Amino acid sequence: MDTINTLFLLSGFLIALSVVASRISSMVGLPLLLIFLGLGMLAGEEGVLGIQFDDYSMAFFIGHLALAMILLDGGLRTRLKTFRVGFKPALSLATLGVFVTSALVGLFAMWVFDLTLIQGLLVGAIVGSTDAAAVFSMLSGRGLHLNERVSATLEIESGTNDPMAIFLTVLLVEILVGDIRGIGSTIMFMVLQFGLALVIGLGGGWLSAKLLRSLDLAPGLYSLLALGLGFGVFGATSFLGGSGFLAIYLTGLMIGNQPGRHLNFILPVHDGLAWLSQIGLFLILGLLVSPSGLLEFALPAALVALVLIFVARPVAVLLTVKPFFRFRWREIGFISWVGLRGAVPIVLAIFPVIGGVENAALYFNVAFAVVLFSLLIQGGTLPLMARWTKVEIPIGVTPNHRGPLGILPENDYEMFVYKVDNQDLNDVAIRLLRFPSGAVISALFREHAMLHPKGSTRLKPGDVICVIGRSEDLPALNRLFSGDAKLKRERAFFGTFTFDGDALMKDIAGVYGLTLSPGESEMTLAEFVSLRVGGHPVVGDDVDWHGIHWVVSEMDGNRVTRVGLRLY
Repeated sequence: MDTINTLFLLSGFLIALSVVASRISSMVGLPLLLIFLGLGMLAGEEGVLGIQFDDYSMAFFIGHLALAMILLDGGLRTRLKTFRVGFKPALSLATLGVFVTSALVGLFAMWVFDLTLIQGLLVGAIVGSTDAAAVFSMLSGRGLHLNERVSATLEIESGTNDPMAIFLTVLLVEILVGDIRGIGSTIMFMVLQFGLALVIGLGGGWLSAKLLRSLDLAPGLYSLLALGLGFGVFGATSFLGGSGFLAIYLTGLMIGNQPGRHLNFILPVHDGLAWLSQIGLFLILGLLVSPSGLLEFALPAALVALVLIFVARPVAVLLTVKPFFRFRWREIGFISWVGLRGAVPIVLAIFPVIGGVENAALYFNVAFAVVLFSLLIQGGTLPLMARWTKVEIPIGVTPNHRGPLGILPENDYEMFVYKVDNQDLNDVAIRLLRFPSGAVISALFREHAMLHPKGSTRLKPGDVICVIGRSEDLPALNRLFSGDAKLKRERAFFGTFTFDGDALMKDIAGVYGLTLSPGESEMTLAEFVSLRVGGHPVVGDDVDWHGIHWVVSEMDGNRVTRVGLRLY
């Protein structure tokens, strides 16, 4: 009984401390996952609490459970529309990119640790893939708003690159312990990893989405059913020889992109589950490592991390993305920098321990050190790099709060809450506002008192307005309630003037005295910008033409609808 009570006391204390430590992360700029790892190390056998934990099998199980939950949540929040710009480069990075990174790091590790070729390549395979937990956490937790091409590529890559890393790690472990596969069985293993994950993940996800949408359940049960279905897909895929990690990510993707009231109940719960998984996973991994053992490999492991960050990852991105896809150099630079390592390399480093590979402690400690350096160097400088490479776009005005009304099963009405910060709305009567035709003001709060708005009611700064509308009304509502400070930031980025995407180039050229080639005069501005950008344009793309920056400010699917004019 004392053991159970102690377990509850310590686990509750560590989880609560980790959540409170998130405030430290935002204040001092340290990556949150690094703090979780540090707390685990402080609680370990050589730390303050002296907790003895060396059960690699238990850590391996917890790692799989937590990563599965994190990937399910990542899939739920990934929109299929982002695949139009991010899928192909992400797939290239998730396969060829992992192979190139692993090979380069492996060759250097072979030299710096005086290993055999296979042993060195195993080090490279373990740290070769980016980590979904780290990428999802850092991109969302640091408040970065990247252009869609970059963010989609990074998120999809981190959610789909585990199969290649697992394939390489398992293959090399088997070679080291003497259980060598034939070429045919090796190829079949790789095909099964990807093939089964695609078939079962997409098929199981589609069926799961249909089931969740058709059932009428208590609100709290939708998230449990989604979790159970996701774990079922993970287990079935892994049992048959496929990648459960890829399958559960695809399952979440299919569920998250099937509209319905179930998502309103699933997403908030899974956000908490994903955070709990990250906290638990990194605390356990922190408990598992021995600081004294880590120090033994610190210097050579630091060199491996630096080669990974500054050589292997950039080379892999250059070889697998730049020649085949239309990315700008600054986007290539940022994608190269965000090769974040996290829980996946540490979990993969347990494979040699469980497999009985000689000198298995080396692989675990090196992987742990590489993760620490990656989170500290790359994770700690993400906002700076985003600004330096100019891949960050200003966050537009969004409702302070929003939530569905639960009236309709699809395309439901929502309540949008805005605070009046726009000075242009001061003393303006409500009837004069240019509201979307399908939206209405349901309530107005002033100085903590609710007023019944009428057409003659005049707005004041600080008023809180509740608007009922649909998601398609958001762009117009956001523009209406844009505050002065946010408007200045947007105008500094997109330009003071904006043009409709359907405007003809010959008309614009005539106004500004610009020269067009014969084929460009009959183009629309949207067609002109899309042609100059190449591939799929995204919000934030800019074209420098005659000393003027033409910046994509609004998109509707694949179509450019608004373009800003910036003179610097």
